[in-house]
Amino acid sequence: MIQILRTDSDNADFIELVKHLDADLAKRDGDEHSFYAQFNKINKIKFAVVAYEDGIPLGCGAIKEYEAGTMEVKRMYVAPENRGKGIATKILSELENWARELSYTKCILETGKKQPEAIQLYKKNLYMVIPNYGQYAEVENSVCFEKELKKK
Repeated sequence: MIQILRTDSDNADFIELVKHLDADLAKRDGDEHSFYAQFNKINKIKFAVVAYEDGIPLGCGAIKEYEAGTMEVKRMYVAPENRGKGIATKILSELENWARELSYTKCILETGKKQPEAIQLYKKNLYMVIPNYGQYAEVENSVCFEKELKKK
């Protein structure tokens, strides 16, 4: 059974999973990786989650405030050997629930066109494509999404 731990960016398993995420993104993004990397630092993230099965970390994600009422989903990752099992959806759902508990009404995020699995995940979880925001506004390989968080 999958367990989700709420933590922060000081969690050793979160840090290790993010290293794997960054290595994967460096391959996918190629020359553009350094541009994206500057926006994906994990120091001082207060709201991070790690998914475990039998004590083994399988994936992670985080949220951070983008603006009043809006959380930005960051650092979503599931190890390749654990993909296709619904773990990313569980992580995303936990992040959305946490944002709701903190009285946020919307989640936004950015992913890359070179990450079709991520795009599929967000669409499956009812995220809508929006115009690229903030630092991603003029970035051709970025896709941005948002989801209104309804009260449960």
